[in-house]
Amino acid sequence: MKFYFLFIFFVGFFSFGQRNALPVTFSEIQEAIPSAVLDLRYYGSDNFIGRPIAGYRSPKAVLTTEALNQLKKVQEELKTFQLGIKIFDAYRPQRAVDDFVSWAKVPDDTLMKAHFYPDVAKKDLFELDYIASKSGHSRGSTLDLTLVSLKTFEALDMGSPYDFFGQISWPFAKEISAKQRAHRMLLRTLMLKHGFQPYCCEWWHFTLKSEPFPATYFDFIVE
Repeated sequence: MKFYFLFIFFVGFFSFGQRNALPVTFSEIQEAIPSAVLDLRYYGSDNFIGRPIAGYRSPKAVLTTEALNQLKKVQEELKTFQLGIKIFDAYRPQRAVDDFVSWAKVPDDTLMKAHFYPDVAKKDLFELDYIASKSGHSRGSTLDLTLVSLKTFEALDMGSPYDFFGQISWPFAKEISAKQRAHRMLLRTLMLKHGFQPYCCEWWHFTLKSEPFPATYFDFIVE
């Protein structure tokens, strides 16, 4: 009986010690790129829902090692412009996506509408593809980011806030200024150069073209 309880104790202790371990194919962005700025919107409440999102238990940003290796090259090239990257989101657990979907089905929960989707009816979020049951983020090689000055760490003006639901967030939106367009094009050009594919409706969203898990949607917690 004593041996049994010792066995259970050691199994439990080993499991606890391994709980926070990332899959071997993933790494933390700040460990690989210490100069990267993190502004993780889904860990906190500054997002289109207005509260922390399921699956984010620690202010860490995680990517597949392949995506991270390419992102390093982007950061190194940006340094020649006295610029760097700010990360809004990277790997996103499937449970976070499920949280988005559940929220979208509650019509009266519009706490952040004025800030993030003032011109879009919440009932239309699925039809307009702002909310979906699957996200490329959950495959581990997609991230949302912007550019910051390395002198002030202030974000460059991109013409629309992150996660704003509207056509002004499209990369080639006509409503933005020439300077804002130039900022978007610098980010886009460098991400393309280093192997990332942009998304047509969000200036901040990029996916590694040769992503290692194109059909796998992970659900490990960020902690």
